[in-house]
Amino acid sequence: MKKIFLATIIGLAFFTPLHAQEKKLIQGFDGGMMVHSGFLRGTIGPDEIPANGTPFGIGGVIRLHLSKHFRIGSEGYVSTLNQRGNGSYVKYGWGGILADIYSVFDRFQPYIGITLGGGAATTLLMDESPAAAWAPINGTLYHKQGFMALDPYIGCDFIVGKAMHLTLKADTLHCFSKDGMLPIGPRVYFGFLFYH
Repeated sequence: MKKIFLATIIGLAFFTPLHAQEKKLIQGFDGGMMVHSGFLRGTIGPDEIPANGTPFGIGGVIRLHLSKHFRIGSEGYVSTLNQRGNGSYVKYGWGGILADIYSVFDRFQPYIGITLGGGAATTLLMDESPAAAWAPINGTLYHKQGFMALDPYIGCDFIVGKAMHLTLKADTLHCFSKDGMLPIGPRVYFGFLFYH
């Protein structure tokens, strides 16, 4: 993770001065929605309960273009990792400020960046399946915790037209909190972006 973080920071530091040569501070903007999935693995809580599986989620991004190669903006997502097949889950909600660099090669626009921010994770773990609606369940654990987030990412847009791109992105969300780490792993995002 340190190598990815360091490479991202060096890349951003190298390309950031490029926007200083532009006469106009904001060159444009883009934004849109993405769905995601992936694979997460780790433990939950002080008892280190194993948790792994395929999350599903949705969210969005908005970015200002400060040059032909540098963007800043914000993004936010909700992601649910179902567990035990009985309605148990770990649900993440996070967002933050991002910075990335990009280039354009014909219809492809690769990019790399990082998001700094935070969020909250809600955990509901049940030992058994609910017998009926509103029925109490023994052995149920519930916990909500805040976390700080560091999220390096890499991706590529396919330029459909001047005003619309399809995007494919991969990241690894690192969550830091007083309660320890949450299950982590790669997520892959697919969505559409509108450019202006």
